Amino acid sequence: MPSSGSIPPRISFITDLMIVVPFFILLAGCGTFSQIERNIDDFAALRYAYTGDLHAEIRDLAQPQIEQDTTPGFVVGVLLPDGSKQFFGCGVTEHGAGRRRPGDDTLFALGSTTKGFVSATAAILVQEGSLSWDDTLEDFLADRTRLSSDAAKITLLQLATHSSGLPRQPFTPRFAAYFMQYLLTGKNFYRHIDRDYLMDYLSGFRASSVFTPGYSNIGYGILGHVMELHTGKKLGDLMHEKLLEPLELNATGFEPAKLPGHSERARPHAGDHPKFMRRGKPVPEWQFTEILLGAAGLYSNAEDLLTFARAHLYPVDDALLDRALQDTLKVRHERSGISRAPAWAVEAVGGHEITYQIGFVSGYSAYIGMDRDNKTAVVVLQNSLNWTENIGHQLLLRMARAALFFDHNDGKEKDRRNHVVHYTRL
Repeated sequence: MPSSGSIPPRISFITDLMIVVPFFILLAGCGTFSQIERNIDDFAALRYAYTGDLHAEIRDLAQPQIEQDTTPGFVVGVLLPDGSKQFFGCGVTEHGAGRRRPGDDTLFALGSTTKGFVSATAAILVQEGSLSWDDTLEDFLADRTRLSSDAAKITLLQLATHSSGLPRQPFTPRFAAYFMQYLLTGKNFYRHIDRDYLMDYLSGFRASSVFTPGYSNIGYGILGHVMELHTGKKLGDLMHEKLLEPLELNATGFEPAKLPGHSERARPHAGDHPKFMRRGKPVPEWQFTEILLGAAGLYSNAEDLLTFARAHLYPVDDALLDRALQDTLKVRHERSGISRAPAWAVEAVGGHEITYQIGFVSGYSAYIGMDRDNKTAVVVLQNSLNWTENIGHQLLLRMARAALFFDHNDGKEKDRRNHVVHYTRL
């Protein structure tokens, strides 16, 4: 029995639903969910400059996550200035008999980090002369579906930089119902968005009279669809041919069952979301419709993601591929806070420029960030969905600040930094 004056549990639960559901449905239509820790700790940077103990710095940043048990497991991968890699794993891939500590080869769903691979594939086609960033949807879809005048004018570059005016997803009563169901069960709330649905949406799309850039999952779904129509190849096959195979990213793809390590992949768990599921409880793995694969459908591991990042920081053997990857890093929309390149966000923090992507999908969180000046990169993969990113940015900033001290360290850092690739358990 509840005490006098207390709210009965059922009423409290309904009240929570009434408050939280509209709030998150509103958020689902705009903006970004993530919160990034951007603290600059010069004491920690100085400590790292003289100890070179990367393991200790990662543990320092991850300690709150470990103590609060916010995720069953996570992996941190670091690309150092000398081009070597280090990996750090903590926790478990799943609870139960199949549990193991995640490592550099553990598969995770990437969520929206998929978009970096899609934009790179598009950039390759642009460099080949097959596509132009200025091509419009009218060029590819007009003879296949009815487009509104606003939809017809959308360019591929606008799709790639989230500046098309398209929403994150169409906000409809069905979406609201599916989103509410997701909060309770973790079930995919994008499951109804297929090709016919999006083509019908484009026929009635009306852009805002005032330009307001906004993150769009359906925009990337449409970008992938356009590439398929243009080349006559499935997006996964096209990406493999143009990008994954040349970079030897053998553990990245849209079909996880065909990737190495699938049986030992990190399984998804509840974190900050789904809101009304207990943290740490298993949640369903999402399967996207074909047209939304380009928005969030990839699986990969920390090793492949660091290799992908490295290809943006160092020249690759293929000159055309190199130009394409550099093209995706060019800022197209300058803003006072976060500027936009194709798929990548770019921001200056404490005088250091960080180029990054963050991805979420039910049961997973992914971060990939680069400091292009110092040629470092950080990948963080978790098997739960947590909005706050508190390792990747801060580790990049800590290494960047430490680099300021290296010049006064009589070259000792060169010997200390002669690391080999290795994996460490936290």
